[in-house]
Amino acid sequence: MKEFTYVITDPEGIHARPAGALVKAAGAFTSKITIGKDGKDVDAKRIFGIMGLAAKQGQEIVLKADGEDEDAAIEGLSTFLKENL
Repeated sequence: MKEFTYVITDPEGIHARPAGALVKAAGAFTSKITIGKDGKDVDAKRIFGIMGLAAKQGQEIVLKADGEDEDAAIEGLSTFLKENL
């Protein structure tokens, strides 16, 4: 299992547009991918879970990937987070 910790920099936090793009990006990988905040982990391939985290600017999230392509998943999704959130 690989993980990546990120602090949200987008003033609007994780809102619908980037959440949808994140789901699409996560769906490209076969690994199980979760996003966690404040001890709650959700499936990164489900938009309602991501939106339910209500992650705001300045809050820390933890991205975890477990599976065959976990290295590529963490690399790709960490880049996505840095560029979009």
